[in-house]
Amino acid sequence: MNQEIAKLGEKAPLLQISDWVQGNPTNLDQLVDRVVLIEVFQVNCPGCFLYSLPQAIEMHQKYFDKGLTVLGIATAFEDFDKNTLENLKLLANENKVIGETLRVLTENNQLIDQKLPFDIQFPLAMDKLTTHKKAITTDEITLFIDQHILDFIHKSEQEKEQIQQKVISYLQSRLSIAETFKLYNLQGTPSHIVIDKKGHLKACEFGHFSDLEWVVSTLLEE
Repeated sequence: MNQEIAKLGEKAPLLQISDWVQGNPTNLDQLVDRVVLIEVFQVNCPGCFLYSLPQAIEMHQKYFDKGLTVLGIATAFEDFDKNTLENLKLLANENKVIGETLRVLTENNQLIDQKLPFDIQFPLAMDKLTTHKKAITTDEITLFIDQHILDFIHKSEQEKEQIQQKVISYLQSRLSIAETFKLYNLQGTPSHIVIDKKGHLKACEFGHFSDLEWVVSTLLEE
């Protein structure tokens, strides 16, 4: 993909999507004259579900009729076995969460019958993942461990298994690229992308975005 990295104040590049799992397929060129909030999350990201997605739902409910479109983009830059299209569909269709999200939300009493107590009402899509090769070989894993973990042979079997899983996840992260995540030069999840009525990128924030409502409401008045 030859598109340039998104820049504040300039035209926001089109989202790179593999699948829409909820709502009608859309993109930024179809949303001219509306302010757009894109919530970028991972399904295996507890903080996304504790804070940013509830905030996005509140923004959708409060400002949709005033000209705001909220889109949820599930991405993957780690834990590729959990941040999958299948688990995004599980979220969209059954309100079920997985992995660390399930563990943390359970510990914080945030689930009802092991399901989210809230519905995500805006469209949801999966970021386009480009993989440069099909699989990581056992030899590659062994070589990486030999080069970087000198005392591996002295670890317990449980520790060895944990290390191997971390190595696999790291090597996969070098082989797979989430295109929208890369295009907007995001630093992690949750991330919040705000685009004005003319399609210009106005904000791109990682983590807690305390001024989000102020930014959106100001753009809606333009």
